[in-house]
Amino acid sequence: MVSVTKHGIVLEKRDLDFEIEGVLNPAVIYENGQIHMLYRAVAKGNRSTIGYCRFSDPLTVAERYDHPIVVAEHDYEKHGVEDPRIVKIEDTYYLSYCAYDGVNAFGAVATSSDMIHFEKKGIIVPRVEGDTFREWLTHSDDLNLKYFRLNMGDNYIWDKNVIFFPRKVHGKLFFLHRIKPGVQIAKIKALDDLDEDFWKDYLTNLEDHIVLDPKYQHELSYIGNGCPPIETDQGWLIIYHGVHDVVTGYMYTACAALLDLENPAKEIARLPYALFEPEKEWELKGYINNVVFPTGTALIDDTLYIYYGAADERIACASVSLSELLSELQNNKTITIQPEENKQ
Repeated sequence: MVSVTKHGIVLEKRDLDFEIEGVLNPAVIYENGQIHMLYRAVAKGNRSTIGYCRFSDPLTVAERYDHPIVVAEHDYEKHGVEDPRIVKIEDTYYLSYCAYDGVNAFGAVATSSDMIHFEKKGIIVPRVEGDTFREWLTHSDDLNLKYFRLNMGDNYIWDKNVIFFPRKVHGKLFFLHRIKPGVQIAKIKALDDLDEDFWKDYLTNLEDHIVLDPKYQHELSYIGNGCPPIETDQGWLIIYHGVHDVVTGYMYTACAALLDLENPAKEIARLPYALFEPEKEWELKGYINNVVFPTGTALIDDTLYIYYGAADERIACASVSLSELLSELQNNKTITIQPEENKQ
């Protein structure tokens, strides 16, 4: 088991209109010795914007704005901009978030050169009705049946948790997204590639794009992306969330896996147990109980600080030794089963 240190709550809601209901699920980026946090702030009526604060060290807030820096501007996000993640690719910051219109939830992105002024690029995931999605799916014996059961009807499928890799791979942008119950990956030359034809072909062959599907008990209901991938010499480290049923509803846990550096669509290792789970009062009780929802990290020397939404109401931090986590993942490599015709 990997040793995890929980440092407690690092950010709580204040008596300000834009965050009076909660702060949670932050985007985090570590640059020049400073930790920048762009967090989801919830006003009354569950309407979210994105606030900003800066840490002088992993647990100490040095500066915090009294107003949001990203707000709803378009119909597709009129009920909120939620759950941001951020990476810097070359000279551009990519801020991905969930755009919520009150009915539909879609992955969207905004870009910036200075992390102050963001230009919204709109929704980048497919907008397709559940029944159409089911018609397009390849009916394979290997495809998890939940792709059919959880995505049906005449409502749009929810496709969220968009997270970009922090550099191009073979000259292309890679990003993860989530159509329940698993995690999928897409690669493009530019955001403009993501048109209707791209997504129809992609969804028709969805099985080819699934990176992670639920596998272990702690993630059995479904999984979703968490923090942006971390490049290590052993692979892309993915900290994601796993969800499973408990007597009182769902429990959200933090999980870890490794993806291949040159082929990020390939899983090479995964922890068979949760990296950490709700156990503290601030994780067990809140706006939604039993939730740890990791969305941002800061790697300082060998210590990986993981920032997460706790019970959908506050932001907490845990840390692990990167070398210890990678060693444990190497002890849990993914076994690839060869087709019968390829066996010697």
